[in-house]
Amino acid sequence: MSEKYSNTNNESNEDIVEELTKDIKSSLCTEESEQFVISPETTTAKDLPSSSGDAPLPNKTDIPFSQDFDTDYDKDDNEKDKDSDTDSIDEESLKDAEIDLTNDQKEERRIIAEDLKVAGNNAFKDGEYERSVEKYTEGLKICPLQYSQLRSILYCNRSAAKMKMEKYKQAIKDCTKAIELDDKYLKAYLRRAQSYESTEKFDESLADYKKILEFDASHKEAQKATIRLPPLIEEKNEKLKTEMFGKLKDLGNMILKPFGLSTENFQMEQDPETKGYKINFKQ
Repeated sequence: MSEKYSNTNNESNEDIVEELTKDIKSSLCTEESEQFVISPETTTAKDLPSSSGDAPLPNKTDIPFSQDFDTDYDKDDNEKDKDSDTDSIDEESLKDAEIDLTNDQKEERRIIAEDLKVAGNNAFKDGEYERSVEKYTEGLKICPLQYSQLRSILYCNRSAAKMKMEKYKQAIKDCTKAIELDDKYLKAYLRRAQSYESTEKFDESLADYKKILEFDASHKEAQKATIRLPPLIEEKNEKLKTEMFGKLKDLGNMILKPFGLSTENFQMEQDPETKGYKINFKQ
C-alpha cells in the first residue's frame, strides 16, 4: 500500500500526522487485520510520550537587525516578554471618555499628546527606553481617537523603544496597531519585520518585507531579506517536520504494539522531485 503526501504551504504538520495515522489504520485492515479496530483519532494528549515625528529608526550602528537582535531568543516564554502588557490602551474607555469633549478640548489633548511624543523621542535618543515607552503610552492615553495618524506614530515609536528593550512580542503588537491606523506606514512594517525575524517568525517577517517592496521597490534591507529568509523558512519547516514525524512514530508504535507491529513495518520514502512522501507497508 502506498499513498502520496505533498508538503505544500497549505498543508500543516498536523494534517500530515492525521493522514499518516489514517494510513496506519488502512494498512492494518488491508493485511487481514480487519478484526482489530485502530482509532488513533481517539487517542488523547495524555496518552502521548512525554511618518514625520517618528522616533529615530535604529540604524546600522544602533540595532543592526541581522546581528544585534537576540537570535537566541527563547520562544518558550522568554522572561523579557512574559511581563504583563501594562501599557496596553483601552480604546473603548477612551471612546467613552471623549463623548462629552468639545472640539477645543480634543485639540488641547492633541497638543499635549504631541508634546509627550517629543518627550518620548528625546528619552529614546538619550537611551532611556523605559521612559520613552512611558511617554508614548501617556500620549496614547490622552490623544483623541480621531487623530489616527498621530496615534499611529506613537504606537510605532513605542515599538522602537520596545525593540531596544528586546520586548519583541510587544513591539509586534504596537507595529500591528500602527499599521491598522495607517496601512501605508513603511516604518511600522519594517520594525514589525525585524521583530518577527528576531522571534524566528520568518514567514511573517518575509511577508512584511515583501509589503515594504510594494511601497519602495529599491528598499535595500527588504531586498536582502527576500534572499536571506527563504532558506531559513525551509530549514525551520524541515526541523518542524522531523519533530512531527518523530511524534508520529511514537504514536504509531503505541497504537501498533498490541498487534505485534511497529512503525518498522512501514517504510517512508520521499520523492526527490515533488518532495512528497509515500508509505509502504511490509510484513
